[in-house]
Amino acid sequence: MLAKTHTWTPVCALEAIVPHTGVCALVEGHHVAVFRLGDDRIHAIDNIDPKSGASVLSRGLIGSLGERTVVASPLYKNHFDLATGECLEAPEHSVAVHAVRVEDGHVLVALN
Repeated sequence: MLAKTHTWTPVCALEAIVPHTGVCALVEGHHVAVFRLGDDRIHAIDNIDPKSGASVLSRGLIGSLGERTVVASPLYKNHFDLATGECLEAPEHSVAVHAVRVEDGHVLVALN
C-alpha cells in the first residue's frame, strides 16, 4: 500500500489565531476549521456542521469533556473531539480530521 502524500496549504500566521479560538480556511475547495489551543497546539477538522450543513464549527466554543478537547457546534451544541473528529452525542455525525503543522510561524493544513 502506498503512503498518501500530503499537499500542504498555507492558511495564516499562527499569531493570527487568538488562543482558544478557531478560524475557517478554504483548503483545496474544502471548508476546514483550524483551532489554536492556549499552549499553541493546533488542530484541524472539517468546518461543516454535519447536522445543519452550515460552515460554522470554527466559531464553536473550545472546551473539554473528561480527557477530550472538544469544540461545541454553535448551532446544535454537538461536541466534536479535536483529535479524532468524533461527534460525542451522535457518532454518525463525526467529521474528518486533517493534518496540520506550524512552519516558520505559519499554519499549514493538508487534507486527509
